[in-house]
Amino acid sequence: MNELLTMWLAWFPELWKGFVLSMQVTAVSLVLGVVLGLLLALGVSAQSSVLRYPALVVVELGRGTPALILLQYVYFGLPTAGLTLSAFWAAAVALAYCTAAYTSEIIRGGIEAVAQGQSEAAAVIGLNRLDTLRFIILPQALRVALPPLLGFSIMMFQASSLCFTIALPELVSRASAIGSSTFEYMPVLTLAGLMYAAVCAPATLGVAALEKRLAPSQHA
Repeated sequence: MNELLTMWLAWFPELWKGFVLSMQVTAVSLVLGVVLGLLLALGVSAQSSVLRYPALVVVELGRGTPALILLQYVYFGLPTAGLTLSAFWAAAVALAYCTAAYTSEIIRGGIEAVAQGQSEAAAVIGLNRLDTLRFIILPQALRVALPPLLGFSIMMFQASSLCFTIALPELVSRASAIGSSTFEYMPVLTLAGLMYAAVCAPATLGVAALEKRLAPSQHA
């Protein structure tokens, strides 16, 4: 046991650098992806077929393509078209697209959960469509969508482990490098798994608590 702890203490600084990078790429992809997801949700919900069908195609492509394929496509495929991104930004763009595709459906579900009477009441008091969306529909929709959005964020943090396939030196990549040099794969991967769990387990409990807290107001 003492030997295991000694190895973990020796490896932790290197793994911590990868952990921070994993958090950074996750944060960037979530910020970009949720904003794009909101736009796609509005596009899919639009009455105009000119907006609805292109948005639907973008969403379904993103949902139907594995994140690993998106990573490979952006990092290895785009350079053949003259666009080369660093490993970090390739990971951020690919995961942002994946995030946008899935969160658009979460947000759209939140929008559809808002009672139609809310829009009718807004029209009665003279609000236009944009103001109704900004001040009436979206605040309620995002409240409904918040727990599943946070749950999806946890999944995207876990999915950042796929970035080792494009040479991003995140947590799994650094753990694999340590394992290759020391042949202590089991101990180092165990430590990496514990570092993921240290974030994901409390976050999952927090999301569950938030769902319980918001449930009464949603059904009121």
